[in-house]
Amino acid sequence: MAVSSGASLLLSSISALFLFSGMQMYLSWLVTTHLRTILGGYLGSLLFTCFLTAVGNLESCMFGKSFQMKVFPEVIFCLLMAVFSSALVHRVCATTCFLFSLIQLYYINKYSQKVYAVPVPVQTVQVGRKKK
Repeated sequence: MAVSSGASLLLSSISALFLFSGMQMYLSWLVTTHLRTILGGYLGSLLFTCFLTAVGNLESCMFGKSFQMKVFPEVIFCLLMAVFSSALVHRVCATTCFLFSLIQLYYINKYSQKVYAVPVPVQTVQVGRKKK
């Protein structure tokens, strides 16, 4: 079920807050093993997705539905916030958060192009033969 931009802004902001606070509450549990440290980086990449959704919906509410997010400053800002939040847990969490976030960003962009891109009409040129 689709929600409006304002409701999505609220939901993604609350989700980001819960993810960040959960990462801080379970900090000692996340750093005990290597696998849990990688899990902390994955949670950081989910935090990146929530930040990206919140910023995109905020811009959509402020500037209109036709406004598009750019790589700089919006995506870079959200990525830095997520990596910094993961770095508060562990340095390896920050690295894996960066890698997982880039992978998620690739698939978000791929899906966005599939759903929202305007198809370009293909023009065919007829090459005729000359009569003798």
